[in-house]
Amino acid sequence: MRIAVAQILSGTEPADNLQLVRDYTARAADAGAAMVVFPEATMCRFGVPLAPVAEPVDGPWADGVRRIAADAGLTVIAGMFTPADDGRVANTLLAAGPGTDTHYDKIHLYDAFGFTESRTVAPGREPVLIDVDGVEVGLTTCYDIRFPQLYTALARRGAQVIVVAASWGSGPGKLEQWTLLARARALDCTSYVVAAGQADPGQTLSASGAPTGVGGSLVVSPFGEVVAAAGADPELLVADIDSERVHAARDAIAVLRNQADFVDADEAESPG
Repeated sequence: MRIAVAQILSGTEPADNLQLVRDYTARAADAGAAMVVFPEATMCRFGVPLAPVAEPVDGPWADGVRRIAADAGLTVIAGMFTPADDGRVANTLLAAGPGTDTHYDKIHLYDAFGFTESRTVAPGREPVLIDVDGVEVGLTTCYDIRFPQLYTALARRGAQVIVVAASWGSGPGKLEQWTLLARARALDCTSYVVAAGQADPGQTLSASGAPTGVGGSLVVSPFGEVVAAAGADPELLVADIDSERVHAARDAIAVLRNQADFVDADEAESPG
């Protein structure tokens, strides 16, 4: 299966960002991709109030993504913001395409490195998988990549490819962490990891403290090898996913099969 990663630079206008989705999806279709993955916050970049731009998953922006996917005949995965019940928003990953119309709400919120995402964003609860051309694909978002248990859970549910859509925060060592984490999660779950990040907007936006991207999108094999990688600027990556590589990795690196169930000592019952 051929996949594409759209490393874009989102702005603050959802309509303009939808045009980016349209343009990059057309390029992905021309390249023969069955799926194109856009970053977190494709609908609107971080650093501005999100509640005024949030729309439900059956709203006009999401419907625009659905039309783009239908016209191109491939699966489009893109980050948006949807209203939550408590007045916050959900950090939502929309997946639309042939036989697919679903969404994932980010479970692990970015309350780290001086940023408090949970102040304005409500957490999701459920892992989500989709089928793309007979391949099971797990959906994750940005800070999720620091939590290997989500990745192994998705792999145990059948995922051979796990997408992570991000708007990675800048800072010393952060780009290196992003690359390291993508490779580590691929080895943890012996699956392909498709890591789509926002392009680097430069020093002006980075100084705001909001996570607005560092570039460095990449595709990692289930053996932890970097199959394709982007630089800092907007770019379309195209790579081929081979399910046989997943089977070979799971035979050779049997971490999913060998993983032990255990009870933390603090949670174990004391002898009576």
